[in-house]
Amino acid sequence: MSRRTGLDERPTNYGDPAFARYLRRSFAKSMGYSGRMLDRPIVGIATSASGFNNCHRLTPELTEAVTRGVLGAGGLPLEFPTISLGEVFLSPTSFVFRNLMAMDVEEMIRAQPMGAVVLVGGCDKTVPAQLMGAISAGVPAIQLVVGPMMTGRYRGERLGACTDCRRFWARYRSGEVSEPEIAAVEDTLAVTAGTCAVMGTASTMACLAEALGMSLAGSAAVPAVHADRLRIAEATGAEAVRLSTAGTPPDSIVTGRSIDNALRVLLAVGGSTNAVIHLAAIAGRVGLSLDLRRLNDLSDSTPVLVDLKPTGQHYMEDFHAAGGVGAVLHELRPLLNLECRSVTGQTLEERLRDRPSFVDRAVIRSFDEPFQRTGGLLALFGNLAPNGAILKRSAADARFFEHEGRAVVFTSLEDLAARIDDPALDVRPDDVLVLQNAGPIGAGMPEAGYLPIPSTLARAGVKDMVRVSDARMSGTAFGTVILHVSPECAVGGPLGLVRPGDRIRVSVKERRLDVLLTDRELESRRSALVRPPLPSRGYAQLYVRSVLGAELGCDFDFLRRP
Repeated sequence: MSRRTGLDERPTNYGDPAFARYLRRSFAKSMGYSGRMLDRPIVGIATSASGFNNCHRLTPELTEAVTRGVLGAGGLPLEFPTISLGEVFLSPTSFVFRNLMAMDVEEMIRAQPMGAVVLVGGCDKTVPAQLMGAISAGVPAIQLVVGPMMTGRYRGERLGACTDCRRFWARYRSGEVSEPEIAAVEDTLAVTAGTCAVMGTASTMACLAEALGMSLAGSAAVPAVHADRLRIAEATGAEAVRLSTAGTPPDSIVTGRSIDNALRVLLAVGGSTNAVIHLAAIAGRVGLSLDLRRLNDLSDSTPVLVDLKPTGQHYMEDFHAAGGVGAVLHELRPLLNLECRSVTGQTLEERLRDRPSFVDRAVIRSFDEPFQRTGGLLALFGNLAPNGAILKRSAADARFFEHEGRAVVFTSLEDLAARIDDPALDVRPDDVLVLQNAGPIGAGMPEAGYLPIPSTLARAGVKDMVRVSDARMSGTAFGTVILHVSPECAVGGPLGLVRPGDRIRVSVKERRLDVLLTDRELESRRSALVRPPLPSRGYAQLYVRSVLGAELGCDFDFLRRP
């Protein structure tokens, strides 16, 4: 009993390490393990399956394949559960619980004996939560995403959650689609297990995990129901055994240079605005900050190469067949930090030595012939957003890139719901819709920034307006939507000082978002603000007392590395 094994790591504290080892092995043997098996290196498998999480429905099949890979490579796989964040089943929003899941992942990795961990997940907030937790735990880790859904069909039209669900809902609100038709669409939007079929937040974060080097090459876009997804899971398990021996911590993979690479990929794929927040939080876990002005610099020199919904026409299964993240990396090669290493130990330069055998140029363009010359996202600053705001340029209407309009203000989510479709609402197509008090502290930062077009205008054929808020929007949404305005209204941010009829100016060229008021007028209004009461107990209180602004990833202040 003298030789140390993986089971001996992080002993339970009884005041007697030898007794702790003896008791642990005894209890492990109650589960049927032999002494020979318990001498193997241990790979933890962090799973996030739940009856409230449709994205992760096939997780048991994936963990079985990971187990196969770990055993084949000479390790001992031990599965353990963490919090599961089913995107559409959580109130007020899954975003509120991302940090809670990150804490759960971190503590369970740190507390239990494992030489490496496989992070199995895919839904929007799951991948960032798992990466944040694993980085802080410091144990070698590898990400395995569950993969995107396949598309469905409705009357000969191809549909995929959730861009098409928003498109049909807008048509339903405008009276173009009937009750029976919207019910039929509901049945065909999400027809398999997996994450949303478009370049929403889940798919974006899968691509960024691969770009960061935290998952296997070619793993981001494989559909959830594809046999290759199981083969990737098996290979991930085998790689985790090697990682446990190498002892490579996540913060040697996730660096400032690899984060720059991930930002380039985010811009090139026309990815989700939410990814900016998640990457900022991930950067904070390695002691870095994501500079939004740096994002603008990268955006100016990074073309949009991928034509996927919500900004294009194709779906994730097409992206996989077209060449996936590997094809995008090849096109971006002159802009990338090629010395960055992945969890396999391979440098990006080594990965890119061989060009892909096939790339579908209808889906993934070449660097010299992009869909757009500049990146899909940019940050705006100004007297409405001193700390920044985000615009998904690739999903916006260029008519509004230089725009001034009258503010139509909604003071809360409840106010928005009560008045947006009121026939008496004073609103014109060139107005700017403003939603206040929807930031992290104000409302948990829900995906409410994609304000619906008022029904009176929607019925008249209006498809887009400038919308401004301190909220987020789904990565599957589209339109001229300015988000993550910081500081948020609930902490006295200037967006909360806007009143109906104020003039708001947007300038993409100048990277500015301003209300046309003097500093003196803004300070006068600020002095009259009444702060909302804080929650009195539990996680809600911890959240509002500790959450940082959007530019810092909305992580908790005590979880960022100094």
